[in-house]
Amino acid sequence: MQRYFFSLLLTFCTLVCLAQPKVVAHRGYWTTEGSAQNSIASLQKAAEIGCWGSEFDVWMTADGIPVVFHDATIDGIRIEDTTYATLMNHRLQNGEFIPTLQQYLTEAKRLTNCRLIFEIKQHRNEKRDCRISELSVELVNMLGLADRTDYISFSKHVCKRIHELAPKAKVAYLNGELSPKEIKELGWTGIDYNTKVFDKHPDWPLEAKRLGLEVNVWTVDGEEALTHFAQMPGIDIITTNEPEKLIRMKK
Repeated sequence: MQRYFFSLLLTFCTLVCLAQPKVVAHRGYWTTEGSAQNSIASLQKAAEIGCWGSEFDVWMTADGIPVVFHDATIDGIRIEDTTYATLMNHRLQNGEFIPTLQQYLTEAKRLTNCRLIFEIKQHRNEKRDCRISELSVELVNMLGLADRTDYISFSKHVCKRIHELAPKAKVAYLNGELSPKEIKELGWTGIDYNTKVFDKHPDWPLEAKRLGLEVNVWTVDGEEALTHFAQMPGIDIITTNEPEKLIRMKK
C-alpha cells in the first residue's frame, strides 16, 4: 500500500513539473550587466541561466541583409530603407555592433541548450515579408538549426510563407485577433499572444490546447503577473524580460 501511494505521489509530482511553463527570454536576457536587447550577449546569457528559449527580432535591409534588431529604426535611420553598409557601424547599448542574422545564428548553433524563438518583423509589404521569410528559412536550414527554431510574427504573410517553406516548423501568430480555431484552420501550430489578449479571452489557452496548439504569452514581468500566468491552465510558454526571476520561481 505504501508503495502504491508513493507511486501516485511521484506521478502527481511529475505531472506538475511537466505542466510548468517554459521560460523564454524576451529579446534575450538583456536586463543584466553587459547585455543589450537582441545582442549576441543576450542570447549567450539566456542560455547560461537555463532559459528554454531566447526570443529575437529580425528586419531586412534595403539590400536584402537580415539583421537582428527590434525597432524599425536606429538612430533615426529606417532599417528597411538603408543598406547594411550604412548600418554595420551602429552599436547596441552594450557596445556590440548590430548582428546580422547569420552572425547571430552561428553563435546560436554553439549554444545547443537554448531554443530559438525567431520573430520576423512585419515589413512594409507582402513582397518584403515573403522575401525575409525565404532568407530566414534558408539560413536556419543552412546552419542546421531547423529542429531548434520556432517562428513567430505579427504578419499573416510571414506566417503563411514560413508554413509553406517549412511545413514541419512551429509557426505562431502574434497579433491576437485570431481565435485558436482560426489559427488551427490556417495550419499554424500556436498562438503567441500578449497578456491583454488572454485577459480578454481567458478561455483561449484551454481551447488552443484542445486543438493541439501551443500557447505562449508575452511579455510577462513582475512576480504577480508571472505567478498568475504560470498558474493559468493551458499556458505552455511564458516570454519575459525577467527570465531569471521566473526560473527561480519554478524551483
